[in-house]
Amino acid sequence: MKSCLICDDHGLVRDALAGMVRMGWPGTTILLAKDFPAAWAMAAQVPDFILCDLVMPGAAPLAGIDGILRVAPDTPLLVITGTEDDALLLDLLDRGVAGFAPKSASGQIIEAAMRLILAGGRYLPTRLADIAATRIAAGTIAPIRDDATRLSERLTARQLDVLRLMVKGRPNKEIARSLGMAPSTVKGHLSQILACLGADNRTDAAIKARLLGIV
Repeated sequence: MKSCLICDDHGLVRDALAGMVRMGWPGTTILLAKDFPAAWAMAAQVPDFILCDLVMPGAAPLAGIDGILRVAPDTPLLVITGTEDDALLLDLLDRGVAGFAPKSASGQIIEAAMRLILAGGRYLPTRLADIAATRIAAGTIAPIRDDATRLSERLTARQLDVLRLMVKGRPNKEIARSLGMAPSTVKGHLSQILACLGADNRTDAAIKARLLGIV
């Protein structure tokens, strides 16, 4: 990643996010915006990634995000938000937003979300992922497959075997017996799977794997 646009109307938050990006991606050019009009102008420079607060001066949330997506439609956009309005978040997801991270999230979680998105996935709160999974099952939306192949290629064939059994709810010992490996090896594979998917736990990983169409 060569450049990243960070949009937030709070200077301390902008600085914290910029520090996190510099630590995770040394040498990245950081662009900063404190309102939506500034975000639109800087997004026109087509950065490699955009982190954006959902509520900023200059526009309503949907209009503000729409303005960014219009000028940089191919740039992954991670929305930083404190809202519990799932209808609003689903509207943004339908518009092509790459994911959502809560304002309370640590720098590690936001970095993991960014890495998942840069690998071709989307990062969703668990409750939103559950809604999306229900919509997929009902056939009202298609699974998220944006460059999912690149993400799956980061997992070995054995890790994909472990992931498939994990998604089925199998415990580690049963996975180990089924695949003929030691439980400690399964645990190691699961750690790699969680890291690759940017997941907090097994359930989160299973949801993301289904949404991405990996399994």
